[in-house]
Amino acid sequence: MEEKKEFDKEEMMEEELTEESTEATTEALEEPEEEKEQTESAPEEKKGFFKKKEKKDKKDEQIAELTDKVKRQLAEFENFRNRTEKEKSQMYMVGAKDVIEKLLPVVDSFERGIKSIKEEEKDNPVASGMEMIYKQLMSALTELGVTPIEAIGKEFDPNFHNAVMHVDDEELGENIIVEELQKGYQYKDVVLRYSMVKVAN
Repeated sequence: MEEKKEFDKEEMMEEELTEESTEATTEALEEPEEEKEQTESAPEEKKGFFKKKEKKDKKDEQIAELTDKVKRQLAEFENFRNRTEKEKSQMYMVGAKDVIEKLLPVVDSFERGIKSIKEEEKDNPVASGMEMIYKQLMSALTELGVTPIEAIGKEFDPNFHNAVMHVDDEELGENIIVEELQKGYQYKDVVLRYSMVKVAN
């Protein structure tokens, strides 16, 4: 009976040793798997880090692209505004030039009418009225930027004068304007009408 008990005891000890050995082996096998999982997760983390960096670079590219687009649009708008201002200015110049050119014959008529008034008739209300209207008209034209072209006593300049007659006079210098047949006018820097003149020598 005692021998049987001892046998059972030995058998139980062997079983316990076997179980401990199996558990140790299992743990040893599980450890590399855990290490493997950690090793695998490390590249993923690294990959994730680079992925974020790539994403950031893409955002920077988009910002740079949008900034460039905005700059180009602003430059185009500035060019458009300058072009529009220039066109408006040219249109105004052409319109004003046309109107003033139509008024110049009226100015000529006033000047001829005032010259034809005799000295004793200058106090006449009609003559006085004509002179007042003429002065008012010339004042308005001056305010708009219209000025008469100087001619008599000046050297002939084809940019402002149109020579229709020529006279030889030794007392006068060469290419000197001796008479103005029709007054010329310019609007700002643009010639509206050339002065018709008589030139000496």
